[in-house]
Amino acid sequence: MPLHAFDHVNIRTANLDAMVDWYRDVLGLYAGPRPDFGFPGAWLYLQSEALIHLVGVDDAPTTGGNVALEHVAFRAKGMKEFLEKLEELGVDARIAPVPGLPIVQVNIFDPDGNHIHVDFDTAET
Repeated sequence: MPLHAFDHVNIRTANLDAMVDWYRDVLGLYAGPRPDFGFPGAWLYLQSEALIHLVGVDDAPTTGGNVALEHVAFRAKGMKEFLEKLEELGVDARIAPVPGLPIVQVNIFDPDGNHIHVDFDTAET
């Protein structure tokens, strides 16, 4: 039973609408079909895959500090355009080259404080 793909990450939020908007505007994901689970939520898609599952909750979950799941990462192309978009949207970013690898991370945080980094090839810097 070898693994063959990553499926999704599930994020609990008391800020559902703002989170949907942020993932759409910043990362280009879109809200798509989601089963009727009987509680609020949204599935956010990259192409045909629902990679981010948001679950609406009443009380804001905690982030930051010594959390078990520290971040989610994506690979991308077009670092210059992405950085321009972040600046236009007022999203703070920290750029961090990965020692020993040809990767540059653009570290950002969603409205709930979840850490995300978008990785680019160093040739784009």
